[in-house]
Amino acid sequence: MSSRPPSPPKPRRGDSRAALIEAAHLLVRRQGWSATSVDQLCAAAGVTKGAFFHHFSSKEELGIESAAQWTERARGHIFEAPVLLAIADPLERVIAHIDLRLAMLEGPAEDYSCFVGTLVQEAFATSDPLRAASNASFSAYAERLALDIQEAIDRYGIASGIAALSLAYHVQASLQGAFVLAKAKGEPSYARDTIAHLKHYVLVLFSKEPTP
Repeated sequence: MSSRPPSPPKPRRGDSRAALIEAAHLLVRRQGWSATSVDQLCAAAGVTKGAFFHHFSSKEELGIESAAQWTERARGHIFEAPVLLAIADPLERVIAHIDLRLAMLEGPAEDYSCFVGTLVQEAFATSDPLRAASNASFSAYAERLALDIQEAIDRYGIASGIAALSLAYHVQASLQGAFVLAKAKGEPSYARDTIAHLKHYVLVLFSKEPTP
């Protein structure tokens, strides 16, 4: 009996582009950018190589588009998550944002790690277009988070010299570092501790006592 996994279902007409982007999100987080081939992407997406080159002129172009779609994914799954949208208090919303990212640390690393974070670690010195696409995604995330942080600053004040966008990038850097640590350790408990420290730090900046 063959041990090969069953072939993925063929996407419906018009869905090939989305399937390739989803395959990129999955495979790059699992095995890295360089180790992911066009053939593997096509196999995971259930499309032909002809379909790949119908939508993308190169693997690099797919990477750029996948980074843009990762930004949209974060907007829908994180910033527009009902649990966050239901919170009126901006500081509570920032803390809930961190809690939501903490709750995502389940399962294998490719399920919770960041596509653009994985991508740029490999491609920053070899592909300026991929570096720029990753930077655009990071920037969009931080700028959106900074809106909530600024609301919290306006309402509660914050430690001297702390700007909303700077803190948003710190949150993002802490999350990315937590993902890398989880990969190195082979399990996410250390990453959970890192994010718990981040939450404590944010509360201290706003002169709030951390919740036990």
